[in-house]
Amino acid sequence: MAAGRMRSTRRLRSWIVEQVSSGKYPGLVWDDEAKTMFRIPWKHAGKQDFRKDEDAAIFKAWAEFKGKLTDGGQDNPAAWKTRLRCALNKSPEFKEVMDRAQLDISEPYKVYRLVPISEQGVVVPEKKSREKASRRSKRRRSDSDSDAASDDKQIKREEATSQLVAVDEIRLDVRIEESVTAPVGAQDSFSVAVYYLGQQVLKRQIQGTDVRIMYLPSSPIPPTPLVLKARFPRIPLPEPPSTLPAGPELQALFTLLPFMEKGVVLTSTPQGVYGKRFCQGRVFWTGPHTTMPDLHKMERNTEPVLLFNKEIFKQQLDYFRTNGGEPPQCGFTLCFGEELSDSEDPFQKLIIVQITLPWEEQQVQNAQSIFESITILQSLASQSPLGEITLNLVTPSLQTGTCSSCFQ
Repeated sequence: MAAGRMRSTRRLRSWIVEQVSSGKYPGLVWDDEAKTMFRIPWKHAGKQDFRKDEDAAIFKAWAEFKGKLTDGGQDNPAAWKTRLRCALNKSPEFKEVMDRAQLDISEPYKVYRLVPISEQGVVVPEKKSREKASRRSKRRRSDSDSDAASDDKQIKREEATSQLVAVDEIRLDVRIEESVTAPVGAQDSFSVAVYYLGQQVLKRQIQGTDVRIMYLPSSPIPPTPLVLKARFPRIPLPEPPSTLPAGPELQALFTLLPFMEKGVVLTSTPQGVYGKRFCQGRVFWTGPHTTMPDLHKMERNTEPVLLFNKEIFKQQLDYFRTNGGEPPQCGFTLCFGEELSDSEDPFQKLIIVQITLPWEEQQVQNAQSIFESITILQSLASQSPLGEITLNLVTPSLQTGTCSSCFQ
């Protein structure tokens, strides 16, 4: 593809609009009345309640449309999802609307906008402009100069043809540099979402290494997190809103909240995120780095529990950066007052607190960009005349302050 030329993706746009309008795929719907934005289901394939026939239906349809349904002989929902995600992100006709996404609910989704043609800019590189000027200059040459240039071109074509027979390999040395830098402490932050009976009632982002999640009886919800003894922020659990349905479950919620008065403290360290329980109410948790299938209970006034292992995350991220597939998870779930196992739907519980780690999420997005770049390079290299290539991926040593240093 020539530099500066916009990719033709009208086929993808037409296909997407047709699928959204068809109503055939669960969760694939328009997000606004003007039909300029659409929701696309985005459930993680590793979730216990993942349904391949429903949650991966639109991704499977795109793979089938492109003739890649069983690419490599595998029935792989994660690969289908990656293929459509890459197509949407590379196309100038689509723009992800991150602030409208809902990824922390039982049926998560992303939102994409259909970009009008007027907003799809084309940049002509300086090198291409010089080439055009050079071509105009050549057209003004004399006839004799043109004849001489024609002879030179013929000689070069003959030389290129003779060399092509001898070429049996294309060698690409690709240098992949991670330019992401993080100021000291920038990687320590929490995104906290609280759900009552499956309904989101609070969402906050906290910058820092510590946060306390607790209940304050008869206390209004402050507009910003309070400070506990000038040490670290606390997030008060709100009173149940009037939008929750009346019934025994709502009464149980009112009964449970006072037992969460002293709450749970989360602390981010270089090794991972730890949790320590102080409240009377029981606390159970699930996360991507648990090693046992049993219930995981946070005991009261004992040693902190490792809820998220940064070393394991780094290993998973390195693998994902090289091999693609399903991205590593960047958070964990707390359940207050009730047992919670990996196989249960957390949104059926009274109080659920989902913690995501923004800095880790950013690293996953960066890794996705790197993997997509590698895929493009491999596609270009596959155009070798004899079908043989050597692709050398050179990763330079990272300087202090880059993302790898944050795991030390």
